[in-house]
Amino acid sequence: MNFSKAHFIGIAGKGMSATALLLRQMGVQISGSDEGFYPPVSDYLRNEKIPFAAGYRKQNIPDDADVIVIGKNAKLQPDSNEEVRAAMDSGKLVRSFADLLHDMTAGCETIVAAGSYGKSTCSALLAWCLKVSSRDPSYFIGEITNGFERHAHRGQGPTFVLEGDEYPASNWDNRSKFLRYNAKNVLLTSATHDHINVFPTHADYLSPFQSLLGSLPSDGLLVVCSSEPHARALAGSLACPIVFYALDDKAHWHAANIARGAETGFDLMRGSEKIIRLSTRMLGNHNIENIVGVSAMLLEKKLLSPEELSAGMSTFLGVKRRMELLSPASKVPVYEGFGSSYEKARSAIVATKLHFPDRRLIIVFEPHTFTWRNRAAISAYDDVFAGASRVFIYQPASQGAGTHAQLTQDEIVARVRAANYDAEAISDPDEALARLGDMLLPDDVVLLLTSGELGGLIRTIPQLVEAKYPG
Repeated sequence: MNFSKAHFIGIAGKGMSATALLLRQMGVQISGSDEGFYPPVSDYLRNEKIPFAAGYRKQNIPDDADVIVIGKNAKLQPDSNEEVRAAMDSGKLVRSFADLLHDMTAGCETIVAAGSYGKSTCSALLAWCLKVSSRDPSYFIGEITNGFERHAHRGQGPTFVLEGDEYPASNWDNRSKFLRYNAKNVLLTSATHDHINVFPTHADYLSPFQSLLGSLPSDGLLVVCSSEPHARALAGSLACPIVFYALDDKAHWHAANIARGAETGFDLMRGSEKIIRLSTRMLGNHNIENIVGVSAMLLEKKLLSPEELSAGMSTFLGVKRRMELLSPASKVPVYEGFGSSYEKARSAIVATKLHFPDRRLIIVFEPHTFTWRNRAAISAYDDVFAGASRVFIYQPASQGAGTHAQLTQDEIVARVRAANYDAEAISDPDEALARLGDMLLPDDVVLLLTSGELGGLIRTIPQLVEAKYPG
């Protein structure tokens, strides 16, 4: 890539911002634009001193831009967005960020973490363990991660770790993003049906994963979770070696002798052989399973020694929005779980109940993704909140509502109540904060489930509990 100046339309997207960082580290001058953006990415861009305009206007595009990168978002269509239309009409090179990553990863020893859940944590863990062992990997992580200076880095080492997203690359290219990443090694966590607005059937959803695994070279490696049946079923006859992992798969990589607490420890096992004892501050069995999968990849590829692996795992501080403690100054823990799908929401709820079995669980939930807002998936509300004492349900996101069969807030609340959960609709953030404050008890635990921002409640709820129940 021989660019000197790049303009990003939709720069506050996680993948877009990460790609912009990679280009800037390669000496490219960056500009951009976005609207409706919110932390942590917007704050991160400002802290990194990457300029971007608020709102889309054709005047945002610099005359001397060599390439214009356009995100995958319903707002970024040329018929409704004048900046996108001007980019398409400019005669300049227009690319998706997946296109740029395709060029950056050519010739690299790539490790792509893919799956319907767990890929952000796994890609961050892979990069962190390599980084703290001075391997200086390149990495592209789709979420801001605690401990990293930035969520993308162009390193000097041979390994390039990428979070592999199955979503389409752009509004003009329906190929899944991860098919553009020159995958040589894949860590596959899961393949449960997701993104129902793009992949109407499970078969549609599995198709790009089949293409990804089928593209792996004979000297590559597939590490796949054996406890998730759809992922395991994809590990058929491939050109490359295949390794299985799970929380308790005794035949393959697994965990044993788990001691849970503020710091959880367990023995990393390869079959009947103990490799090393690991420790982590992350909550939940799903994160132990993620650690086992990452360990299998790093050790099978001989990228780290067991001792180097242990040092990385014990110091990993977690991905933002993935069971992140937001109220460290309160006796009432407020965690944020990334609730973009049924499986992610359930894993966050199960982890919270596992570590706080005697506390009343209060959930504040936002149906932000198409997966939660689509009428065909309403049955997911029948048991997703199992374990909760009280559920506050924020109004569904409106973006793209006209493109699918959108559920209303009333329909969602009615379905949850019909399943015998104590559910309440919330719309006004100030009223919701007051309501929560009135009923909150000092031995509660609060879980925020969203991929959005809950109308700002992600910031104000932790402030409320720290003020009401300091500790």
